Amino acid sequence: MPDINTAWFIVLALMLSGYAVLDGFDLGVGALHLLVARTDDERATVINSIGPVWNGNEVWLLAAGGSMVVAFPHLYAAGFSGFYLALMLVLWLLVLRGLSIEFRHQVDHPMWREIWDVVFCGASALLGVLFGVAVGNILLGVPFSADGTFQGSFEIMLNPFAILGGVLGLCLLCLHGASYLALRTVGALQDRARKYASVLWWVVIALLVVVSAASLKARAPGMPGFLDNFRAHPALFLITALGAGSAITMFVARKANRDKQAFLSSTALIVSILGSAAAAVFPYLLLSRTPGVKGLTIYNTASSPYSMSTALGIYLVGMAIVAIYLTAVYRTWRGKVTADTAYHP
Repeated sequence: MPDINTAWFIVLALMLSGYAVLDGFDLGVGALHLLVARTDDERATVINSIGPVWNGNEVWLLAAGGSMVVAFPHLYAAGFSGFYLALMLVLWLLVLRGLSIEFRHQVDHPMWREIWDVVFCGASALLGVLFGVAVGNILLGVPFSADGTFQGSFEIMLNPFAILGGVLGLCLLCLHGASYLALRTVGALQDRARKYASVLWWVVIALLVVVSAASLKARAPGMPGFLDNFRAHPALFLITALGAGSAITMFVARKANRDKQAFLSSTALIVSILGSAAAAVFPYLLLSRTPGVKGLTIYNTASSPYSMSTALGIYLVGMAIVAIYLTAVYRTWRGKVTADTAYHP
């Protein structure tokens, strides 16, 4: 039975995985928007495929932020002070992306729609890169001062390993988005989505091999090894096995044009990657790259045990209600979409 701190770590990992899976496909759809859709009707169809669900998907990012405030307030404070500029950039990109979806249909003029299409594509792509960079830095660790103060900055985030993670993040979300579009569309748009998904599969697998190899050497001497937790608890290798199996299943499904199976496989692949990252850093939330200085763990950043226990029950009930609501939304808007019959913001 995990202690309350570990339980909250699992909740936080599930919140972030849920966000990556759900908002991940609409970020991927946005990043591919200008490539996969070539006419105004096709672009409207692409927007309509995520129109009813994109804002609900972002609830999981807010839920993850809320879990940090409740369970690990010192991590929340350190993250927002150290990565202030990066987090402000993420917030502005989320706002611009939302505005582009909502404003595109408000004025019937080609230039107006073109401007918001570019904003939608650019903001979605940059968000995919930034989230990948963030995961890369979590795996690599960040510098702390001698007194244990977190010394984060936007420039520190842009190290080679994290940038590699950003490229992987963008390509992985584009693969997820292309799989989603292949599932929700028909005709030429669906054919192009399938084509992009097939190409991106090879790119993502190649990047995963490179990032996995680099992660074994990326951490500074004296830091916990990337595989330490896996060696101590071999059952964790089941998470990576899930990822390998998902990648193979996705390849087979893509060849047979089984779009639902391919999308579910890309979902499992994302969960496996983030699950492996969480297993590699536990019990740390932010590793320290500074020799002799301890990072932020689930214990030295935690609230009181009473607060964590009380909040966990309330939090899980709230998340269950949100999950039921989102399930109803997805069931209501299931099926193929077109420019004429689908959702209009």
